[in-house]
Amino acid sequence: MNTETLPLELYKANIGLQLRITRLLQESSHAWLEAAQQSSAAGMTETAARIESLSNSADWQALVTLPSGVFWRVFQEQLNGARATHQVTMRNQAAFVNGLQQALGSWQEAVSDAFAEAAGTAPFADALRQWAQPSASSPVAGQGKARK
Repeated sequence: MNTETLPLELYKANIGLQLRITRLLQESSHAWLEAAQQSSAAGMTETAARIESLSNSADWQALVTLPSGVFWRVFQEQLNGARATHQVTMRNQAAFVNGLQQALGSWQEAVSDAFAEAAGTAPFADALRQWAQPSASSPVAGQGKARK
């Protein structure tokens, strides 16, 4: 490779990064859609069971106490649903961040190789490596320090 092909190689690296990020966003959207479908299906099943239970009930006393009993059952189900949503959120976010880190690493390597081959020098990765390290003033770098 020479300096004439450098722009093409950089363009290819940037397009590759954009495509990987687009795919990560699509995968994340798909995971959210799947979680919403599962939640909806569970809600429909529970509602159908309640309707069936009411339809077949012949005990007036059971029907009178129904509102208080249903409240606590629904409350518990909502707590369980919130926990499940939290778990899905954490899994999806971790997968997205991991994929994004891999995509940026690959892009950084491709750009470094393109510059190195065009200039006929050692890889440019040393100059780019500083981008991967959080600066001392960034909030991310400060999180690793113990607070007194």
